[in-house]
Amino acid sequence: MSGRRVYLDHNATAPLVPAAREAMLAALETDANPSSVHAEGRRARALVEKARRSVAALCGARPDHVIFTSGATEAANMLLTPDWTMGRAPLRLSRLYVSASEHPCILAGGRFAPDRVTRIPVDAEGVIDLAALEVVLGRHDAAEGLPLVAVQAANNETGTLQPIAGIAAIVKAAGGILVCDAVQAAGRIPIDISVGYPDFLILSSHKMGGPKGAGAVVGMSDLAMPRALIAGGGQEKGHRGGTENVAAIAGFGAAAEAARMQLDGVARIAALRDRFEAAVLDIWPAATIYGRGAPRLANTSYFSVPGLKAETAQIAFDLEGVSLSAGSACSSGKVGESHVLQAMGHGGKGGAVRVSIGAGTGEEELLRFREALVAIASRQARDQHAA
Repeated sequence: MSGRRVYLDHNATAPLVPAAREAMLAALETDANPSSVHAEGRRARALVEKARRSVAALCGARPDHVIFTSGATEAANMLLTPDWTMGRAPLRLSRLYVSASEHPCILAGGRFAPDRVTRIPVDAEGVIDLAALEVVLGRHDAAEGLPLVAVQAANNETGTLQPIAGIAAIVKAAGGILVCDAVQAAGRIPIDISVGYPDFLILSSHKMGGPKGAGAVVGMSDLAMPRALIAGGGQEKGHRGGTENVAAIAGFGAAAEAARMQLDGVARIAALRDRFEAAVLDIWPAATIYGRGAPRLANTSYFSVPGLKAETAQIAFDLEGVSLSAGSACSSGKVGESHVLQAMGHGGKGGAVRVSIGAGTGEEELLRFREALVAIASRQARDQHAA
C-alpha cells in the first residue's frame, strides 16, 4: 500500500479549496479595519461585502440578510434564545423544539433553559416524525410566547435529509420560527431560503472548503431577530459585535462561490458513494448502512459491522492510512455510542463509522479504501478465530 494517506472525512472538515486559499492570502495583504472610512478600510470592507454576496447567492438570500460569525456553534447560540425583537418591540419565544438527532450545538439548547427544550423523535432512517412535531406544536402554549424549532437540513453522521418544506409548513401554521442547521447541506444540495425553507439558516465555512473560524446566520428577512449574543461596536448591523475576520470571511465567500459552481457534480459524488458502500457490503455482507432508506447527502455513508466497535474500526482505518470518523468530530474522544444511532433506535451495536467524500475524491481513494477494508476484515477474522 502506498504511503499517501486518503482523506474521507469531509463532513468533519472539507479540504481548503484553492480559491479560498487565494482569497485569504489576498485579504491578508489588506491591513485595515473594515469599519474604517479611509481608502484602506474601504478595501477591507469591499472584501467582506463580496463574501457576503457569495454566501447569500449560495442560499438564495439577500446579502443584507447574512450575518458573519466565528462559526456554526456561535450562530446556533445566537439564534437559540428566548429573547428576540420584532423591530424595536421585544418578542418572546418560550420553548425550543429540536429533533432528537441534532448536532450537539443544537441539542445543547443555546440560551434556553434545559427544561424549555423538547426533543422530537426520528424514525429508523433518521427522519423527523412530522406527526409528533405537529402534535407538540399544537399543544404549545402561545400565551407564554412563540415556539422556536431547530432542525438539521442534513444529518452530519448519516447524511439523512429532513423534509424541511413539510417542517416549515407545520411551524408556520403554529406561528413559530424555524431555524435550519444547513452546515452539512450547504454546497452539497441546492438551497433556496426564499422557497419553502426556514426563517434562518446556520452555515459553516470549513464544511464547504473554506477556512475554520467563519460561519454565518442567513435570514429570510430581518423583521424578527434574536438579541445579539455578542454586543460591541455595532458591526454586522449590531447583530454581532467585534472586528470582522476579513481573511476568514474572504475565504468563506470564495468557498461558497466554488461550492455553488460544483452543485451539478452531485450525481457523480452519489455514484462514487454507492461504490464505497458496495465495497463495504462485498467485504462485510452483514454490515448495516444507516439512513439508506431515506434521501441522503450524496457524499455521506454511515455503517457498522457486527463484532467491530466504531472506535476500533476508526483506529484500524487510520493505521491503514485512511482518515474517516466514528460520528461527529465534535464528539471525538468521548466514550459512548452515537446519540444519532440511539435516536434512530439502533443503539447497542457499538457505534458506526462515517465515510464522507468530496469533489476531489476519486478512483485512487476508492481503491485504497477497499484495500483497507480487506486488511481490517482479515485481521478481524484472525482475531475471532484465535478467540
